Amino acid sequence: MAMDELIRAPACGGGGGGTVIEDLPGDVLALVLRRLDGASLAAVGCACSSLHELAADQETWRGLCLALWPSVRDVLGGGGGGEGGDGYRALFADAFPFLEAVSPAPATVSGGPSLPARLVSAVDLHHGGACIMSRVVETDTSSAWFLGSPFRVDALVQEGFSAPSPITPGELTLSWILIDPASGRAMNASSRRPVAVDRKWLTGETVARFTVVLGGVALDAAVTCDDRYGHVREVSLCIEDGEGGGVSGQDGLAAVTAAMASARRRGKGAEAAAKRRYEEFVQGKRARKEWKARREGIVDLCCSGVGAAAFVGFLVMLTFR
Repeated sequence: MAMDELIRAPACGGGGGGTVIEDLPGDVLALVLRRLDGASLAAVGCACSSLHELAADQETWRGLCLALWPSVRDVLGGGGGGEGGDGYRALFADAFPFLEAVSPAPATVSGGPSLPARLVSAVDLHHGGACIMSRVVETDTSSAWFLGSPFRVDALVQEGFSAPSPITPGELTLSWILIDPASGRAMNASSRRPVAVDRKWLTGETVARFTVVLGGVALDAAVTCDDRYGHVREVSLCIEDGEGGGVSGQDGLAAVTAAMASARRRGKGAEAAAKRRYEEFVQGKRARKEWKARREGIVDLCCSGVGAAAFVGFLVMLTFR
């Protein structure tokens, strides 16, 4: 019987004389479940209590997480972390689905949720299906320097590295998981595939953007590739507002905290919806820039008119004096 047929077979002691999935030995069922993806494994765990126990196996979830994100091995360690040893399953539930479009919360509100004092970034960069970079970055988010400066986390700066094959920015995939060690909550701060690939002809660089839009701000994870040497030069995460300006560390941290507590969007259309939100965000930013430019042009024209009128008035006064 094929594996998908086993999963669809009647479970939990269904009637009739046919073979049911529970007739299989537990170790065989565990091997079958380990071949499922995360969404299917979570669905199987909802069928009944016996399958739930098998689907909650931490080694299975650990294998799923490490296959997607090798860097989390150094974050959660061998024990899985989290309360009750549920770290890998909780991490998958938080980090795999796309975030809903949430509005950023105020940076500091009396009685509101406190901002995390430390953020851990688990960053994995793949090219052509092969992992070419896997790093863990810890950021002290409680310092006055971080809170007052534009939000930015660097996973790779300047030193660069070369992949076994020439880098094609459009074939890169990125996972940037932000983890709050205090609460155990996590979120994927990047899209899996580039939402835009920008070529900078003057510097000879190409920037692949893995942007996630959260209401009025965008988490902009960028991978900069040096076209001259064919390697990745920089991997960074910034947050920008609707006008393209940088968001302070304090406001960016508030947006991240709100996103970690928000709902997740599941389903096949989640990635397309995330890209659509990015396109709408870019269009809105472009429209605001054009409106601002027109407004400044009108103001400049009015100032020039007032200046010209004053100059003409001064000449008239001198003429009839």
